[in-house]
Amino acid sequence: MQLFEFIHHTRHEHLPAPVLAQARRCVLDLLGVAAAGSQSLLSSIIRRHAIEHFGAGKRSARMLFDGRRVSQVGAALAGGMTIDSFDAHDGHVLTKGHIGVAVLPSVLAFADALKTMDGQEFLTQIVIGYEIATRAGVALHASASDYHTSGAWNTIACAALGARNLRLGPQPTREALGIAEYHGPRSQMMRCIDHPTMVKDGSGWGAMGGVSAAYLAAEGFTGAPALTLEAVELAPLWADLGERWLILDQYFKPYPVCRWAQPAVEAAMALARAHSLTPAAIQSIEVWSFHEACRLATRLPATTEQAQYSLPFSVASALRHGTLGAAELSDAALNDVLTQRLSGSVVLHENRLYNDRFPAERWAHVRVTMHDGQVMDSEPAIARGNPENALSEEEIDQKFRALSEPVMGQSRANVLATALAQIDQPGHPFDNFLNLVLAPVAASGATA
Repeated sequence: MQLFEFIHHTRHEHLPAPVLAQARRCVLDLLGVAAAGSQSLLSSIIRRHAIEHFGAGKRSARMLFDGRRVSQVGAALAGGMTIDSFDAHDGHVLTKGHIGVAVLPSVLAFADALKTMDGQEFLTQIVIGYEIATRAGVALHASASDYHTSGAWNTIACAALGARNLRLGPQPTREALGIAEYHGPRSQMMRCIDHPTMVKDGSGWGAMGGVSAAYLAAEGFTGAPALTLEAVELAPLWADLGERWLILDQYFKPYPVCRWAQPAVEAAMALARAHSLTPAAIQSIEVWSFHEACRLATRLPATTEQAQYSLPFSVASALRHGTLGAAELSDAALNDVLTQRLSGSVVLHENRLYNDRFPAERWAHVRVTMHDGQVMDSEPAIARGNPENALSEEEIDQKFRALSEPVMGQSRANVLATALAQIDQPGHPFDNFLNLVLAPVAASGATA
């Protein structure tokens, strides 16, 4: 299918049932992550920034789980960065990054501002965004010499969705995609891996850039050709658009840390279960994984951003607590003396076989040495939540509730999950769902 046709003429009835089910699954997971992210200092700062610098105009939109109105561009920025602040959102192995984090806030911004969307159209746009962004991400990795953050390519999908919502013609749509690719944040991902801060994966900037690109194109602004979409050598990546559904290839994270750290977490927790390890009795931990995972080398994180991008701390915290969730990345957890000691004891080793398998596969194994001299080795482990070892529906629902209920309460979380499950049924009150997602949640000490 031609790209323009796919963007503008794909309809809910064209989408297979498993694709729609996966879209609902992605949205539920993202909303749980957004609820948890809304409590972060990062989210507080970016929402305040949006209020002060992206003021509400003629077409304003409410910020995700905030309720205050800003421009659509500001709402997309704030929503993307709120989700990105809590590193538990879905992703795709070959893009080495994330899609829904930018797509969902962009669709919500258009839905709230334009009032032209129902539940079926909402889910359809989510699918369109995933299909375009996944291919754009793979295309950029295949054509650029550096490894760029997700915002560099998920911005193209947000521009495409803007073109659909604004009903742009073929040439303005092309201009919007070109503007988005040119202005997309081609920030170097490994710089943030080595020095974790709030800039993270660039997806908030990607959402902002994509929404802005669509409006610029609507006003007659022109852009350079989007090479990730138009280069002849990349055409095979787009040949199956509308036929092969890449949304089905997304992974879901069981833990709120960088995906690259999760194979080591799985290996360490399997070893702890098998041997009933007492954390205080552990002397040292060795981890063998692929090169990029070994770059997650911060041992004593001082911020949650550093903790989420720390393989040693992720493994240490999982061993210390027997689980790895929001509480294990809190300020109290960062200052836990035993976790700090375990994290400081971690030694990272690259494994050539694991390097060769990356990015399609991410592997690690772990060795734990006890104070009494006993040495235990894990089996090689892969991160859970891929299509081949998927999280169950129950696990995804439990994750949503674990992240959302402390923020919005059990009742609202229940109503929101039910509304999403029924969102594309005929006659479903989409405005009710939109209000549940955009109304404010309880503030933490970090939230504005």
